[in-house]
Amino acid sequence: MTDTGTDLPVRTPLVVAIDGPSGSGKSSVSKAVARSLGLAYLDTGAMYRAATLWVTQQGLALDDAAAVAAAVREMPLVMGVDPTEPGVFLAGHDVSEAIRTTEVSTSVSAVSANLEVRAELADRQRTAIDAERHGRGFSGGRGIVAEGRDITTVIAPDADVRILLTASEESRLRRRSLELHGSADASAVDATRDQIVRRDAADSAVTQFTVAASGVVTLDSSDLDFDQTVAAALKIVSIAADRAPEHGDGERDGAPSLDRRTPAGS
Repeated sequence: MTDTGTDLPVRTPLVVAIDGPSGSGKSSVSKAVARSLGLAYLDTGAMYRAATLWVTQQGLALDDAAAVAAAVREMPLVMGVDPTEPGVFLAGHDVSEAIRTTEVSTSVSAVSANLEVRAELADRQRTAIDAERHGRGFSGGRGIVAEGRDITTVIAPDADVRILLTASEESRLRRRSLELHGSADASAVDATRDQIVRRDAADSAVTQFTVAASGVVTLDSSDLDFDQTVAAALKIVSIAADRAPEHGDGERDGAPSLDRRTPAGS
């Protein structure tokens, strides 16, 4: 798989939005697609992890919604968008590893469920996407691959290409076990199960990421290896981007408006 920018088979700027459940491979596949097409890369999930790390560093209780939201609004976060070395920086410090700890992983859903936090980070995400679309960012106007919850429906429903990357629970648990524990044996999978299942259940209260919205292409990678999944995603990009309307032609048919989702039952 080519890791450097190539001549795009479609016009630019190009915005690709990739959504999906935990362990579906969103991050690794999105980075590979961005590298192959010479685009920027935005990991929105890392933004929620950084917010979680930030508020815990401030000594705040995660259930103090107002204080958490206020802290996140002031959070000095810089997201690297080079798909080769994305980087996540808090107050000038690279926290790319710190946000992947078990402590952050077990707490991030409490922060991501805060609607004011979601609103703040959504604004930052749209700003980052617009910068790449309009030539003010890393890609020089070529575009961006943005991945994470809400991307295909709330953050970028007008993206040129929208993909729901999914896989069976068994496949997702195996992949995340290998990532976190270096093994996919029974004990490693069991150690990972609660984190994956519990986080998906918590996140599903504020965002829909298990069923593709209208206009979103589903890519099931359960029976595909990494290179096959990237190749399939690139094929979807090539086909879907050529069908996309020019920017400024209005919202894509069937795409929901940019409203914030509220918890189920509210």
